[in-house]
Amino acid sequence: MKGKKEQAIEKSQDRIEILKKIDKLEKEGCFDIDAENDPETIVLTPENIDYLKEKKYSKIKNRIANKIGEKFLSEIIKDSKLIIKNVNGIENLEKVKTGAIITCNHFNPFDSFSIEKVFRKTQNSKTKKMYKVIREGNYTNFSGFYGFLFRNCDTLPLSSNKRTMVEFIKAVDTILTRGDFILIYPEQSLWWNYRKPKPLKIGAFNLATRNNVPIIPIFITMEDSDIIGEDGFPIQEYTINIEKPIYPDETKTQRENKEIMKEKNYEVWKKIYEDFYKIPLEYTTEEQKVRVKDEI
Repeated sequence: MKGKKEQAIEKSQDRIEILKKIDKLEKEGCFDIDAENDPETIVLTPENIDYLKEKKYSKIKNRIANKIGEKFLSEIIKDSKLIIKNVNGIENLEKVKTGAIITCNHFNPFDSFSIEKVFRKTQNSKTKKMYKVIREGNYTNFSGFYGFLFRNCDTLPLSSNKRTMVEFIKAVDTILTRGDFILIYPEQSLWWNYRKPKPLKIGAFNLATRNNVPIIPIFITMEDSDIIGEDGFPIQEYTINIEKPIYPDETKTQRENKEIMKEKNYEVWKKIYEDFYKIPLEYTTEEQKVRVKDEI
């Protein structure tokens, strides 16, 4: 640890460019565009996905991938590549006994591992699974170690193919009906180390109201640690804030509920942000209308 603290590491030019792009996207109000330079996405077709791992070979790969994923998670925590400083409100994960949608802000490829770590500390993890919704390209584009995890560790990839999305919706309905959890990033973009909550898309809330299950809002706040990462920037210490579940209102229509739940989720995140960082939530967006295209 000491060596990492004292060693001067030059800041990655790629990271600097990403931060500049994030600043530009925020000013333009383009909150739903990834800041990373991802390659062109390979389209995921129905014959190339087994969402519920019903095939024998899919089940075997799923078990292997989950064991590898557990080991990888332990290693990155041990090596301080992922630092969980505090967890607030874990009882809010414990109290939900039905299926549920977990929402979380998205700012690092490892942030889903932090939610996985917390979930495994709960009694619910003994009887439930937590699935992760991922972008299409993460499933189809990656090879090697990360590609194997993306394709086999209880993931639910989105797709630009309409027929595949029909299968996605069916799988989500089944998972929630049987009482499992699904982690969704309703901002639907990854902005590296971005601390503010971004405007939310409707998809996660549509799925929750469609299945009459709650949303469990999680917002991760962060602080610079004294450890400098390989990119020359301080590794962040996470505080995982788990708030009370937001349930659909039985007196409202599905259309009303999904909008109400989305607004409540955003307000919860906004409050956590302002309470933790002790500053009001303000954006640099220059245009009046923020560009957010809803999906699902």
